[in-house]
Amino acid sequence: MQKIRYTPFHERTSALCLPQNWRRWAGYFVVGSYDLNIDREYWAIRNSAALIDVTPLMKYMIRGKDASRLLDRVTTRNIQKMKIGQVNYTGWCDDEGKMLDDGTISRLEENLFRMTSADPNLRWLSMNAVGMDVEITEVTDQMAALSFQGPNTRKILNLCCEKSVDELKYFRVMKNKIKDVDVTISRTGYTGDLGFEIWMDAKDALSIWDVLMDAGHGYGVSPVGILAMDMARVEAGLFMIEVDYTAANHAWINAQKSTPFELGLDWTVALDKPGYFVGRRALEREKKEGSAWKLMGLDIDWPGMEKLYEEWGLPPAVPASAIRASIPVYSEETQVGYVSTSSWSPLLKKYIALAHLEKPYYEAGTEVNMEITVQHQRKRSPAKVVKLPFYEPEWKKK
Repeated sequence: MQKIRYTPFHERTSALCLPQNWRRWAGYFVVGSYDLNIDREYWAIRNSAALIDVTPLMKYMIRGKDASRLLDRVTTRNIQKMKIGQVNYTGWCDDEGKMLDDGTISRLEENLFRMTSADPNLRWLSMNAVGMDVEITEVTDQMAALSFQGPNTRKILNLCCEKSVDELKYFRVMKNKIKDVDVTISRTGYTGDLGFEIWMDAKDALSIWDVLMDAGHGYGVSPVGILAMDMARVEAGLFMIEVDYTAANHAWINAQKSTPFELGLDWTVALDKPGYFVGRRALEREKKEGSAWKLMGLDIDWPGMEKLYEEWGLPPAVPASAIRASIPVYSEETQVGYVSTSSWSPLLKKYIALAHLEKPYYEAGTEVNMEITVQHQRKRSPAKVVKLPFYEPEWKKK
């Protein structure tokens, strides 16, 4: 029987989790929400500062003369061009160009990288490293991680870091100290807002948590669970593995698989980089021929949906959190795709969704209909296909 693990922050998070709303993530228990509803936590992300335990992310240190060569081989990005202190977001594929996973790669030194992922990838990395001068070490349990998201996070970090983070650019990483504790801080996140991720030795987790909570007291800092983060990532147009796409090595049939192009990751596929990388030939064909599907946004028409509820004398029912469920999308009487995650956006005051749509229905501006259930009856609400993200504040990259 597999034992449920607790993150190094559990002593603090469990004491603050009022509803004892827990979720399983990669074998760990993490907080779903700290309150009975997620409103306060959501607004901490958008208005102040949110402290989120993201320790369950898989983490690998790749070291050696061929470290960049290995990562260049297994991912779609041009890793050889990365500078020290740079972070790349990337996906990686099988030989057919189908996504296996996605994550970030940080170049910490000339021959040292940190890679994060949602699923275990040690075997995949090791298989591709045969004959290379490289050492791959999984440090998931040894390294704790906090996602620190929201417009006040920079101010709080400057109060407690040895070096200012004012000059830390978007998708860059730096070494720093928080109250004499060594950490690395990256300008990254999963909310689409100004944010940072803080990486530390597991033994230092509680002291770092305490310092950030104390320093942020006057800036509205709040512990935030993954349900509020889920709502924010939909607004940011960010997908989730095993929710918005199925890893190719977990799929039962080809129709369940997705390519980077279909997921809107065109900008991460460096077909101009020299040499072979896994999935290159298939991705070159798709680039030439075009994608059969694409992940796009859906803006559900509120008056149209309201009308369907009015027929029963009911107000529109919107989810209190992001809904991870497959919902059919139609053009007239033909199903042309499906929604994988939908959510009410408290900030935008809209009902929005991430949708996989067939060609040519994935063009922005296309009018479609999304299935909804009203009084136990299946109805279709009008919606419009839009580009992602739904929300991107100007301070996100500044």
